[in-house]
Amino acid sequence: QKPLLESGTLGAKCNTQMVIPHLTENYGASRDPPEKQAPMCTVHSFPHNIDHCLTWARSEFEGLLEKTPAEVNAYLSNPAEYMNAMRTAGDAQARDTLGRVLECLEKEKCNSFQDCITWARLRFEDYFANRVKQLCYTFPEDAATSTGAPFWSAPKRFPRPLQFSSTDLSHINFVMAASILRAETFGIPTPEWAKTPTGLADAVERVIVPDFEPRKDATIVTDEKATTLSTASIDDAAIIDELIAKLERCRLSLQPEFRMKTIQFEKDDDTNYHMDMIAGLANMRARNYSVPEVDKLKAKFIAGRIIPAIATSTAMATGFVCLELYKVLDGSHKVEDYRNTFANLALPLFSIAEPVPPKVVKHQDQSWTVWDRWVIKGNPSLRELLKWLKEKGLHAYSISCGSCLLFNSMFPRHKERMDRRVVDLAREVAMVDLPAYRRHVDVVVACEDENDDDVDIPLVSVYYG
Repeated sequence: QKPLLESGTLGAKCNTQMVIPHLTENYGASRDPPEKQAPMCTVHSFPHNIDHCLTWARSEFEGLLEKTPAEVNAYLSNPAEYMNAMRTAGDAQARDTLGRVLECLEKEKCNSFQDCITWARLRFEDYFANRVKQLCYTFPEDAATSTGAPFWSAPKRFPRPLQFSSTDLSHINFVMAASILRAETFGIPTPEWAKTPTGLADAVERVIVPDFEPRKDATIVTDEKATTLSTASIDDAAIIDELIAKLERCRLSLQPEFRMKTIQFEKDDDTNYHMDMIAGLANMRARNYSVPEVDKLKAKFIAGRIIPAIATSTAMATGFVCLELYKVLDGSHKVEDYRNTFANLALPLFSIAEPVPPKVVKHQDQSWTVWDRWVIKGNPSLRELLKWLKEKGLHAYSISCGSCLLFNSMFPRHKERMDRRVVDLAREVAMVDLPAYRRHVDVVVACEDENDDDVDIPLVSVYYG
């Protein structure tokens, strides 16, 4: 438990926060207000500025190259557990996730670099031609709302589908970046000819693109308050079972050691093709909606959420932190002696306040804060730990270690663990790697009092050595 003198800058703004053990609230006790985001339907179907296009591009990048490969690996690592979790969820999100995993391993599985080029070319057609054609079919240019007002009124922009051309450098550069990154997820080496527009153009011309037929039953979200594009169906459970059966058949055709590589967005490496793909996605989408395009550097600033630093605000934050550091080093100060600060040099505004003391939880004749820690020694079993807590007037209904549940009173199978040592469960269930010099494992316990009200208790350190 060490002091944290936190500071940050955002353009002309700066702030400092003092986190002193047992004197102030912990760092996680307060959160920044959520950033204002564009409605999901605007980002996915009705963008009207380049920020919307880049937000969509970043979302698609992460979905295609990070989230879907991670789901594939989770399934292949433990198929039974993964399928049980999906069946238990049984909702539209689980259905869509399984659909993406199956698509990635079956219909869109790449075995050669030419397969990656085909995938990238068909993605271009899907994103910038087919989806736009479907949108125009569902909502024609002269469409009206239920009140009779024009559907395509400002700020909505009526889109136009793109016609792919191998002579358009922006089209080829998108296919190049997408195919190279797709190959990376499948562990396929990239040939040198694929890194030049002329070499790639010949390979792209060989791709057969199927004709598009608009669907009459297509659902396009227009509600600005919607938080997901997934629509629930009464057949979700049946569809999930069908997808799982197809996945199992698909898995049998894969090599046992097959895994995909997940790609995390990194804006600062100009050779990794990440910004090339995001800028390509955003600019092609901007072209669909007649929105001004941006170069790769401007795209990096917006997609990477980069705000230029100002030396004066950085210097001010440093000065405020140094003043508080003297108090920490002195060691004899009370909470009211410390100061949290917020400043905005553009207004100018200077706000200085005392830190908030930690919340004190009281139960029966005991009291504690988030800084306290409870210790139980003697290498206890799960039953002994529950009994130890019961003696404090607390009923523990859930015990977790890391992100894994060691015990939950709702699961009948967990009662079989009652006589197991907590440390053994941490090793086997939570896969915790305990070095030889360590003598305790920390668990998080959720408790209720005699009135069935939740009680926040400190972290519990279970000593086994």
